[in-house]
Amino acid sequence: MSTVTTLPLGDLHASLADPLLDAMTFLNEVTERYPGALSFAPGRPHEGFFEPEDVHAYLDTYLTHLAERGLSGSAVRTALFQYGPTKGIVADLVARTLANDEGLDVDPEALVLTVGAQEGMLLVLRALCATAEDVLLVSSPCYVGVTGAARLLDLATVPVPEGPRGGPDPAAVRAAARAVRASGRRPRALYVVPDFANPSGTSMPLAARAGLLEAAAEEGLLVIEDNPYGFFSREPGEQPGERPTLKALDGNRGRVVHLGSFAKTCFPGARLGYVVADQRVAAPDGRTTLLADELAKLKSMTTVNTPALSQAVIGGMLLHHDCRLRAANAPARAHYAANLAVLLRELERHFPAAERARLGVSWNEPEGGFFAVLDVPFTADEAAMERCARDHGVLWTPMAPFYPAGGGERRLRLSISALSAPQIEAGTARLAAFVRSACVRAAAG
Repeated sequence: MSTVTTLPLGDLHASLADPLLDAMTFLNEVTERYPGALSFAPGRPHEGFFEPEDVHAYLDTYLTHLAERGLSGSAVRTALFQYGPTKGIVADLVARTLANDEGLDVDPEALVLTVGAQEGMLLVLRALCATAEDVLLVSSPCYVGVTGAARLLDLATVPVPEGPRGGPDPAAVRAAARAVRASGRRPRALYVVPDFANPSGTSMPLAARAGLLEAAAEEGLLVIEDNPYGFFSREPGEQPGERPTLKALDGNRGRVVHLGSFAKTCFPGARLGYVVADQRVAAPDGRTTLLADELAKLKSMTTVNTPALSQAVIGGMLLHHDCRLRAANAPARAHYAANLAVLLRELERHFPAAERARLGVSWNEPEGGFFAVLDVPFTADEAAMERCARDHGVLWTPMAPFYPAGGGERRLRLSISALSAPQIEAGTARLAAFVRSACVRAAAG
């Protein structure tokens, strides 16, 4: 009888034993075990904005666009069904959209279309970090996707705490970079989500953005800007320039590598993201290329190319909306803004000021986006979340996994994006009951 091969976990990559990689799996399993629980956990878009028949319409729009450009039927067939250019086939439409929505003048050649922004993160980190001495600075708390990607690449991360008004504090960036350099390593880049960040919901004021770019320039850091939530301000009618991206503020200096995603602004199932990488790369022989071209080399050895079908559907969606996704997302912006207002109102109603002070409960008030953070006087870990789901029928996300160097044990993330207003009202009532019971439990020791 043959024996089944057993692979010791210790013989596999060390990241597979990292609890960070188990966090999302646990959350999915808990959701399946308690299907009746209202969930503040997922940061996905509201499904009411999606219609299956739109996929066909967007695809037809893109195919018509190709025909209008003079492509023959054979060329259209090749573009849709075959392996395509590694950097993508809709870069021109993405560039037009960035110009309209963000005031960004981007050469399509500086774009790489990726399988979600997550692939973009991996490609950028792999390209920028050349040796074991290279270090990635990350805002703390930080999106687990980038710290997880760094872990897969054996890339060290150093957290930079968020400032009092949101985003990594420029003085803390300088201090962290200098401490890394003093240890004999090279601070290579800083990862940040400047608008309505996941998980904290915070957004950087304009002065802080300028200060961050100044600190990065002084310390020789590249800035990796991730911007999936920028359209979803609570203020209606916000225009390009009112909350500029770091890439827009940076101008032509090449300090910022910009990551974008169509997961929140179009739909996540397309798995389409992009990288704006217009930095020049100089070879020893004097030849120069764009960083985007170097990223494409890496991509050719991972996903080969981003599926043409996904690009075609999103390309058709961009064309349908005249390459103006900010305007197209106005109904979604209003929905998320209203949901966030309901959550903040209901937290205030269930925890009036006197009770908040007595219990030691507080929360932030984000200017937009999908997330808010609740601070509590007990450990808000996976065990507490499961008790909450089982006994009170509501789910949330523990914040501790978002702190690369530890912390956040008494904080929980609440996402409003996938729920309706009545669900948020009911869920907040259930959550308040859980918080009170957990406070009593903690006080009793």
